[in-house]
Amino acid sequence: QVQLVESGGGLVQPGGSLRLSCAASRSIFDINTMAWYRQAPGNERELLATITRGGSTYYVDSVKGRFTISRDNAKNTLYLQMNSLKPEDTAVYYCFAVDALTYWGKGTLVTVSS
Repeated sequence: QVQLVESGGGLVQPGGSLRLSCAASRSIFDINTMAWYRQAPGNERELLATITRGGSTYYVDSVKGRFTISRDNAKNTLYLQMNSLKPEDTAVYYCFAVDALTYWGKGTLVTVSS
């Protein structure tokens, strides 16, 4: 079992940056795949980026070149660096992990608005 807690959300102006963190309750060293998802009002939850234990990453086209996923196994933490934010990035952002089971955090709200 692992609990995931996201932080770092907030209000940011268009073009700004935020870094989200996802703290795990135990070591993530043996968790092969972690990811970030988001869900905007009225929309389904969508995958943004994944990272494997070995550091291989994947991004959906809408965030490629703007968002960077990373993980610090020593700190049991997953990150999402978000740059060049747009109003359409406004959503609740969720951390996800999978080993034998799947785990979700409760989310952190990101609002991009002037």
